[in-house]
Amino acid sequence: MPMPYESGTPRPDSSSPDPDTALPRRTGRVHIAAHSRGADITTIGSLALHLPHGAASLAVIFVVSYTFDRLTGLPWWILLGSWVVSGALFFQRPCERLLALWLFGLRYPTPEEHERLRPVWREVTARAGVDANSYQLWIEESDEINAMAAAGHIVGVTSHSLRTLTPAQLGGVLAHELGHHTRGHAWATLLSLWYALPARLALRALLRLIALLSRLPAGAAAVVIGVCGAALVALATATYGMILLPLATPYLMAAISRRSELRADEHAAGLGFAFQLMTVLRQECDREESRRVTVTVLGAASPDEGLVTRLLDSHPDVHTRLHHLQAHVENRR
Repeated sequence: MPMPYESGTPRPDSSSPDPDTALPRRTGRVHIAAHSRGADITTIGSLALHLPHGAASLAVIFVVSYTFDRLTGLPWWILLGSWVVSGALFFQRPCERLLALWLFGLRYPTPEEHERLRPVWREVTARAGVDANSYQLWIEESDEINAMAAAGHIVGVTSHSLRTLTPAQLGGVLAHELGHHTRGHAWATLLSLWYALPARLALRALLRLIALLSRLPAGAAAVVIGVCGAALVALATATYGMILLPLATPYLMAAISRRSELRADEHAAGLGFAFQLMTVLRQECDREESRRVTVTVLGAASPDEGLVTRLLDSHPDVHTRLHHLQAHVENRR
C-alpha cells in the first residue's frame, strides 16, 4: 500500500527503507504557522452541549457566593468572578505539570526515553508547522499502545508504545495527538469538565438528599416529592424543555468524541502518517482478537457490548477508523 505524502513532506526514493519503520526527516528550514491552533466543528459542538451544565454551575456558584456574602460580608462577586476566570489557570505551565503528575498519572521521560521521543516529535511538529517547544512530552506507565493530549500543552505516550513502536509508527500516534491540540479538542474537554463540576457536585448532593427520603414518614416524603416534581415541571416549562437536555448529553458527547477521534486521524494522515497509523490500528485489532480468542478458549463468557454501551463509547471502533484512513489514502492517489 503506497504511503500518501502531502506537499512539503519528505518523499523517500526507491532505495529508502520501509516507510513503516523509518521516519524520513525534513531538511531545510521549518516554517511555523502563524495560527497553529483552532476550533473545529466537534470542538464547537462539545462546548455548545456543555452550556446547560455551565449555566447550572454558574447558578450554583452564585448561590454559594451569595451565602458567603450574607455570612461573612465577603462581596459575592469576588468568589463568583474567581471561579469564572479560574479556567485560564489550567493552561499555565505550572498548573499543567500538576495536572500531568497528579491527575493523569504521568511522569517525566527518562534521558533514554527523551532521546527516542524528542526527534520523532520534532519531525511531526515540523511537518505541521508547529513549534515543538510549545508542548511538553510525558510518559504513562502502561502495557497498552496509547497516547493522550490534555490541557493546552500536554502530550503523553505510554511506555509500551515507546518501546514497541517504530519511529514512523510512533510519529503517527503523536501526529494524532497533535491533531487533538491543533483542532481544539484537548482544551475544550478540560474546560467543559471544569465548568460543569459545580453542577455535577450539586446534583450528587441532591441525589443523596433524595435517598434520605426513604427514612422520612410516608406523608412527609410525599410532600417533598410533590414539591420537587412541581418545581421540575415549572423549570421544564420555563426553559422549553432545555433543562432536560443533560439527559441526552452523554450520548451526544460520545458521538462528538468519536467524530473528534476521526478528525485527529485525518490530521495525522494529512501529515503523511496514514499508513503508519493504519499499521498501529491493525496491531491493536489483532491484539483485541487474540484476547477474545483466549477468553473463549478458557471458557469464560465473552463480553457482549449492548447498544447503550456502544452509544456511550468515546472512541470509534478500529474498523471504522481504518475505513476512514483507507479512504484518505485512496483519495490522495
